[in-house]
Amino acid sequence: MKWLEFSQQVPPEFVEPVSYLFHRYGRGTAIEETPGSGLVTLRTYLPGTSRWRRARLEIGVRLVGRIRPFPELQVKEMEEGEWEEAWKRHFTLLHVGKRIVVKPSWIEYAPVQGEVVVELDPGMAFGTGHHPTTCMCLEALEDVARPGDSVLDVGTGSGILSIAALRLGASKVLALDVDLVAVKAARENFRANGFTRNARVVRGSLPFKQAVAGPFDVGLANINAHIIKEIAPHLAAALRPGGMQVVSGILDTQAEEVRQAMEASGFQMLRTLQQEDWVALVGKRVRS
Repeated sequence: MKWLEFSQQVPPEFVEPVSYLFHRYGRGTAIEETPGSGLVTLRTYLPGTSRWRRARLEIGVRLVGRIRPFPELQVKEMEEGEWEEAWKRHFTLLHVGKRIVVKPSWIEYAPVQGEVVVELDPGMAFGTGHHPTTCMCLEALEDVARPGDSVLDVGTGSGILSIAALRLGASKVLALDVDLVAVKAARENFRANGFTRNARVVRGSLPFKQAVAGPFDVGLANINAHIIKEIAPHLAAALRPGGMQVVSGILDTQAEEVRQAMEASGFQMLRTLQQEDWVALVGKRVRS
């Protein structure tokens, strides 16, 4: 069976909507900078027979392009099995912060003393550590996490942030995602890293109706600005007083409105991280 590689160059502010389309309709999503162009390249893959998914993907990209013109969607035909190897080539060993190492499952690596290794096979789920939003969340998590913490990860994707939290000493994690594909990928990654008894992955978001052992010490939400503003009160309600919250998936032009929403929900915002046009915010719950 033939496969198709879809690649799209976009300005940084359009990474979020196009990566959503690639994630929803494609198989595997790679995101990389295009040096010297000011553009970001996204790639995904589809069987050549997936006409319905291809049509939805192409229409979605075309609609996003009406806001601001960008290069045309490129489509390349590939042989069976070739797409997966092509996709994997875009992910390499990644060192984040002082001691976190994100290691794709297909790469061999011997960690040095003190390093925290997150083994990952993102599958079709978002989250490899290479995108600025995930990278900043990992850096912030390394600063706020304490041994024994309980962690709530909203929009877990591949489970990368939850696994990093457990490697840093968290006692338990509840990971939520509305996407069934992400839930499956996160569960597989938890198993691969040896975390099954103290990690729970559930399809859902906030407010979370099922009974959980909260409140949590640390909250993580690498989603997007709109959803973060919407669920900010629920993020606060899920944390203990003094609990730390990391949010990202935010463009720098959206940072102030997200900050205001978080402060209105009971957070004191303590730190802003920025890579390129992307921002992560760190706050402490000071009131309900």
